[in-house]
Amino acid sequence: MTTESPRWFKSSYSENGGACVEVAANLAASNGVVPVRDSKTPAGPVLEIPSGAFSAFMRCVKSGALDAV
Repeated sequence: MTTESPRWFKSSYSENGGACVEVAANLAASNGVVPVRDSKTPAGPVLEIPSGAFSAFMRCVKSGALDAV
């Protein structure tokens, strides 16, 4: 059994001085989670968000449903 390594990336909108998060969406299909971490602390803690919950969150972001939050 091989374990896939996370391929971290951040948004192209992230050029704001480093206050960003990174995600490793490549693990969603194989592991069912989307790891999320603070880009300033790559060796720090990683949140593993269930892929369905992450997809629902991204739909809300893209639709503007969270603009007032």
